[in-house]
Amino acid sequence: MSYSTVQPAIEIPPGYLNIMGYVDESEVNGPGCRAVVWVQGCSRACSGCFNPASWSFEINQLISIDDLAEKILSNPKNQGVTFSGGEPFWQAPALAELAKQLKSAGLSVMSFSGFTLKELQSDKAPKGSQALLAQLDILIDGPYVESLALNDPNSPVSSRNQQVHIFNPAFQDQITWASDQIEIHIFKDGSRLVTGFRGRLELED
Repeated sequence: MSYSTVQPAIEIPPGYLNIMGYVDESEVNGPGCRAVVWVQGCSRACSGCFNPASWSFEINQLISIDDLAEKILSNPKNQGVTFSGGEPFWQAPALAELAKQLKSAGLSVMSFSGFTLKELQSDKAPKGSQALLAQLDILIDGPYVESLALNDPNSPVSSRNQQVHIFNPAFQDQITWASDQIEIHIFKDGSRLVTGFRGRLELED
């Protein structure tokens, strides 16, 4: 493998996730209206990465699995959840548990990953990868490669090497978001979040 799958030192209390950001009602991070969870921590450091602030494994925002599930389910417009990052599979056991709770409530679950599906299915995959894969309806895999970047209104991936894996046939005809879409969320305190493939995840005052 060209990328190390040695687990970074992450000191996260059991039952918790270390996240970078969260938003409800996104329509550019997967099919339908979705909650998005950006996890904290990625050692890949891809050139041109959308969210370099997510690379550090230092504790950013700790939230319990149960509290995050409740938060997602409290918004009836959320039809599913998307895990992004950072690298979701470095926190696979906790995300698998969160996914299980959300799926039991009828939500769909999707994840991005810099690992390929083959890497995630190998015995060198991050701990808990198989459990998280088992909960996913959709996986977009592969690192972002700047030289292969796409800004295509017909493509759901951001670089040509990435692939969409549809594990739930119900979503076969729902891969309709595009790599050139962005979205701006304005919160009650006046801060805003810009998300989408063309821009970085930005939290601004």
